[in-house]
Amino acid sequence: MASSVTSTGFNSQIGQDQFMKLLAAQLSYQNPLEPIPQEDMLGQLAQFSTLSGIESLNANFSDLYKLQSLTQGASLVGKQVSYYSELSQTNLTGTVNSASVEDGSLILSINGEKVKLDNITSVGTTATPAT
Repeated sequence: MASSVTSTGFNSQIGQDQFMKLLAAQLSYQNPLEPIPQEDMLGQLAQFSTLSGIESLNANFSDLYKLQSLTQGASLVGKQVSYYSELSQTNLTGTVNSASVEDGSLILSINGEKVKLDNITSVGTTATPAT
């Protein structure tokens, strides 16, 4: 799970390991004559359970997004597209040869060039083979 640090340096998202370390430290340093109220302990355990569930959902959503990107890219394979080429700094046209996901982004292979989906400006019909 990625963490976000605010301008004050406070980490606003902690993982399960950090949460358990904080909980164990809290229990080891508590005053035996004034233990943590049961309601507070149950609340912290509920927060831990929620954190675990959110981390699991994030992992599943990430996998789903990757699958959706690949499906979207696969539907473009063989299609004629217009795109902005970052290599030549011009608008070009070509046929999508393949699709892949790199660093979480859909990348299309067109005319031997890796093209981000954001750089596609239009999609035409399926390319016809040259005779």
